[in-house]
Amino acid sequence: MVSIIIVAAGKGTRMGANVDKLWLEVAGRPVVAHTWQQFNDAAGVDEIILVVRDGMQSHFHELAAQFHFQKPFKLVVGGAERQDSVWSGLEAVSPKTEIVAIQDAARPCTSAELIAATIAAARETGAAVAAQPVTDTIKETADGKVISRTVDRSKLWSVQTPQTFRIEVIRKAILTAREKNLTLTDDTAACELIGQPVRLVRSIAPNPKVTVPGDLPFVESLLRR
Repeated sequence: MVSIIIVAAGKGTRMGANVDKLWLEVAGRPVVAHTWQQFNDAAGVDEIILVVRDGMQSHFHELAAQFHFQKPFKLVVGGAERQDSVWSGLEAVSPKTEIVAIQDAARPCTSAELIAATIAAARETGAAVAAQPVTDTIKETADGKVISRTVDRSKLWSVQTPQTFRIEVIRKAILTAREKNLTLTDDTAACELIGQPVRLVRSIAPNPKVTVPGDLPFVESLLRR
């Protein structure tokens, strides 16, 4: 059984004050509705867990009714940090779950092909992550003002979501981080703590995250396409 955890409990501060980016309308519906739709329609996905802010549950039920999402879903309340929200999602998955994929709610363009590829890679390796090789020249700076050196980009990849795991792997990884009182913003970083190899799954199609206002026109063009 494959379960999806969509992390929708945060409120992106970089979008601006009093703006909840997940509920901005893009291509005719809220950002989070597009993300939910991608996984609702994806083959091989059995259930969806949405980790939300307390008090927002009714809004998500309204989305499900409005857009006729058919896959079984559960709503759970998120924690103080993303890592806590993921743990809450893991606690809510079905006892039959073998594979779990963790997705940013603000990443609405994830393709069915990429979802399937990370699931297949996680079955084989134990952990997998959507990613793209870095193509820009990367500079390092000590003070944020002057370049210290140029970093070799040939070994650098930018990771995205979904980040997909065998359920026992990600539970052990995040539990280890919690026991060490570490706060991680990336689920694959928890795998590094336990020596778990993570397969890079190249994201061919654009898979952007809505972070700042300038992201919206590009995301809208992709969704309308």
